Amino acid sequence: MKAIQLSRFGGPEVLEVVDLPTPVPQAGEVLIRVHAAGINFFEVLMRADRYAVTPQLPIILGVEAAGIVESVGQGVDAQLLGRRVIAPLFASSRPHSGYAEHVTISADLAVPLPDALSFENATALMVQGLTALHLLRQSPPDGKAVLVPAASGGVGSLLVQLARLKGARQVIATAGGKAKLDLALSLGADAAVDYTKPDWPVRVRDVTGGEGADIIYDTVGGAMTAASLQALAPGGELVFAALGRYALAASDLETMIGRNQSLRGFALLPLLSPDVLRAGLSELFQMAASDQLRVAIGGRFPLDQAGEAHRLLDERRSTGKVVLVP
Repeated sequence: MKAIQLSRFGGPEVLEVVDLPTPVPQAGEVLIRVHAAGINFFEVLMRADRYAVTPQLPIILGVEAAGIVESVGQGVDAQLLGRRVIAPLFASSRPHSGYAEHVTISADLAVPLPDALSFENATALMVQGLTALHLLRQSPPDGKAVLVPAASGGVGSLLVQLARLKGARQVIATAGGKAKLDLALSLGADAAVDYTKPDWPVRVRDVTGGEGADIIYDTVGGAMTAASLQALAPGGELVFAALGRYALAASDLETMIGRNQSLRGFALLPLLSPDVLRAGLSELFQMAASDQLRVAIGGRFPLDQAGEAHRLLDERRSTGKVVLVP
């Protein structure tokens, strides 16, 4: 099979096409012919060795895939053959290998995919969909003004919609440039603010009647986190979900304490037991299949153009989900 291998850290050009033996499903596993593999920004960071965890090389990146079951291992129901499923590799014992023509995963984790939902859309509802869903469960938006940074991205585009569905009083989106702001508004944001403008926190306070956002779901991190504090209401909550990109200083925390604000951490994987994983994905699939939730696909690339897909994210030119289609 063809796969995309990372053998050294660097720019998008270090992703190379390799020929590898097609994996054989072991007892309790299924072999899936991949029809779509999702790309996440943390994989872009990982490729450049800028992520919180340095992977051991060589590695086949990719933590989510969707496709059709081609064969099954010992002890697996043969009725799974030919079924449309997803492979949430991030929740498995081998949490990578999605950038390939085939993947294996425990049959218990191969979640059935409704016919009404495309393979590509399904990839957007795994890491990014579950992140958005559980962020809102950890810090419910009901009746509150919420701020969604990077609202045109994979997580942000889903957060805007889910926050509205979960009862937010006001949803404020930030993004860079008119096209991304327009996308956020089309997804249901009440207001969209260009974060490339230096006074964007003032604009957020303006659209919230001078108070600021009650909750900020920070999936961006870096310098944006400290800037976001200027847009956070007194007594508000900053939910930090940008692993490896924490950049708040002690003085920032002291300011938060003085304004009765709170900082809450968020990590997805510890929340995902197999039952919780399946339930969350089923909920997201149902909402997407019934058009309650719109999935934005911002780029489709053949497997051998994985480097170009990474470049799109690297240069912040993408909206929604970027996928590989082997």
